[in-house]
Amino acid sequence: MAGPFPYPDSSSQQPMMPPSGLYPPPPQGYPGQVPSPYPGALPPPVPYPKRRRPLKWIGLAVLAVAVIGAVVAGLLLVGRDDGASDAALTPDRARSAIQDYVNALTDGDDETIARNASCGLFDEIKDRQADMALANLASDAFRRQYKSAEVSSIDRIVTWSPNQAQVLFTMQVEAARTPGGAERQAVAQILTQGDDVLVCSYLPRTGQF
Repeated sequence: MAGPFPYPDSSSQQPMMPPSGLYPPPPQGYPGQVPSPYPGALPPPVPYPKRRRPLKWIGLAVLAVAVIGAVVAGLLLVGRDDGASDAALTPDRARSAIQDYVNALTDGDDETIARNASCGLFDEIKDRQADMALANLASDAFRRQYKSAEVSSIDRIVTWSPNQAQVLFTMQVEAARTPGGAERQAVAQILTQGDDVLVCSYLPRTGQF
């Protein structure tokens, strides 16, 4: 056939359609953006408050222990004060104990002197020779100085503990070689043990026995 090739009729050509039910679903749109309550950047996270209940209980426990300790200490002090009042060194007890010691020095009672000088240990000492020798020397020196001695006053008591004290006293003495009397001061270290009052040491203020 001569001449140009005729174009097909566009109206007669229909696009091929897929069978019904096979159309792809239309694309879904993106959800809208949720507006932010803050215009700018988000604030930093707020830290959770620390739980302080354990510290509270610890504080209460410490307070309870302190209260109990104070009560126990008070009871102990009350008991100690009661015992201390029973063993307190009064001027009369000090005078009596010192006079007994001075009498032992005057009479040459070495055992009484040694018992006082050992300060509560005499009954448990196995070898007492040294103690008796020292007691004899003390008695001999005292008798060379004085013929007699009598405690006239307790001048001062300084308490170191409930059963220990230092006592300054005055005694009226009669000299061994010259007539007449005089007053002499001396210091005694005293230990109380129940009913016993011991003169652990004796030191004349004049520097002489």
